[in-house]
Amino acid sequence: MNRRELTLGAALSAFAGSAVAQTAPAQSAVAAPQSQYQAALTSQLARMPAAVQPDLRAFYELNGWRPVWNTARLRTLNQAAGRAERHGLSSNDYFDFVGLAADPDTADMRTTAAALAYARVLAEGAVRPETVEELWEMEKNRVDLPVGLNDALVQNKIVEWFEGLAPTDIGYNNLSAGYVRYRRIIAQGGWPRFTARAGTIEPGSSDNRIPAIIARLVAEGDLSAAEGQRLTAQGLVYGPELQTAVRGFQARHGLGADGRIGASTQSSLGASADDRARQIALNLERRRWLKRELNPERIEVNTAAAIMVYWKDGRPVHSNRVVVGSPANETPSLEKPFASVVANPPWYVPAGIARREILPRGPAYLASQNMYISNGTVIQRAGPTAALGYVKFELRDSYAIFLHDTPSKAAFNLSMRQRSHGCVRVQNAVEFARILLTPDPTLLAQFDDAQASRETKRIQTGREITVRLLYWTAFVDGQGRVAFREDVYRRDRRLAEALGIAVDLPAVVADGRTDANDVGP
Repeated sequence: MNRRELTLGAALSAFAGSAVAQTAPAQSAVAAPQSQYQAALTSQLARMPAAVQPDLRAFYELNGWRPVWNTARLRTLNQAAGRAERHGLSSNDYFDFVGLAADPDTADMRTTAAALAYARVLAEGAVRPETVEELWEMEKNRVDLPVGLNDALVQNKIVEWFEGLAPTDIGYNNLSAGYVRYRRIIAQGGWPRFTARAGTIEPGSSDNRIPAIIARLVAEGDLSAAEGQRLTAQGLVYGPELQTAVRGFQARHGLGADGRIGASTQSSLGASADDRARQIALNLERRRWLKRELNPERIEVNTAAAIMVYWKDGRPVHSNRVVVGSPANETPSLEKPFASVVANPPWYVPAGIARREILPRGPAYLASQNMYISNGTVIQRAGPTAALGYVKFELRDSYAIFLHDTPSKAAFNLSMRQRSHGCVRVQNAVEFARILLTPDPTLLAQFDDAQASRETKRIQTGREITVRLLYWTAFVDGQGRVAFREDVYRRDRRLAEALGIAVDLPAVVADGRTDANDVGP
């Protein structure tokens, strides 16, 4: 991404000195009569791209078809554009003041177009999410930008308005600060390139890549500068202190934190500072797509990290590991209302899974799995070995995607937990169901009674709980560090291509074997 400094200088003087730029403050459509500039501005509007004409027309109608940009406003606009980097953006992609000054007769219209384009990226993102994900169904952020820009000009709050368009929640702000930090790391030279090799760097062994590992850990803050100097002086031995730092690196990247530098850890060490900064920028873009007002009680699943967080009263109060869709059966990005808890649910097997993975095994397999066929549908009875376990969390209109328990507990101990058919398997699911039902003792008692009797029972929660299935490959962890996950669904790559960002992310290295008998959703 281009990071040239945006300077005004003579360009601003030339632009502000033109007849178009020397204007009065913005006025409302009621107060402002048709001006002598209308013919020129409407002619310019007709030559603008069709996609931006409605917003430009709405804005200039609010201003009585008067030009609006003078020297003072341009300076504050430049200040707003100068903050683009903290959002993972380049101000030069939107504002070219030198080019505007070269043609002052059209500068006002083109400056407004640039301002609205930048505002839309901050408010809604640069890319339509449906174009880079196969199924994306979440509530988008929507802002009336012409009215907002007009009000900002009237109130002389241009910088504040632009900064308020991007998300202001702690997750976005912390990730934004992380992006600025990684840009600073890049400006300081980044970190040495790490070359992956076959085999594992075992604790206590020697390896000529140890200095590069130390430099990397110092750059990202897993080691202090003083610790890095001391360990570097100790030579090429992979000693206990460095092992502790590597375990922190592994945890931050969602890897098995065993201190052994195997294929998956080497793959993550191979990422450059530029690639990680760009990965953060991609995740800032994803966050800008989403509406800003959130249900204070909600369940959020990060499918890239395979982690679920339950929010109550606007605070995270509970988290679980989850198993989500495999790369061949991605869990989509959805936002749906939570509907009910089903104790001891049977599983109505989707036709595709039945056809590919169950029916070919014959009647004996169905009997061994407590399955039967009814009206052409394969059904698994509830029970201790049922694929849905002891509880199912139903969502409304969710394309048969839901959260549920599972008898296949071993997968929760894996680092790469993308291995279901698309649904979300929840660790300690019965405990989590009890947490959700605790506010109403009657509902909780119904659930506990059903669990004791092994009766299938649907229990309505009686309140609105939003479930959000998200894809964050970069986020800030509880220690304030930027955590990364590999792009298991390749959505980072598709988004980077749409944004024109060159990125080379580490390859995904799976751990553990897939259970051939695990056919759950």
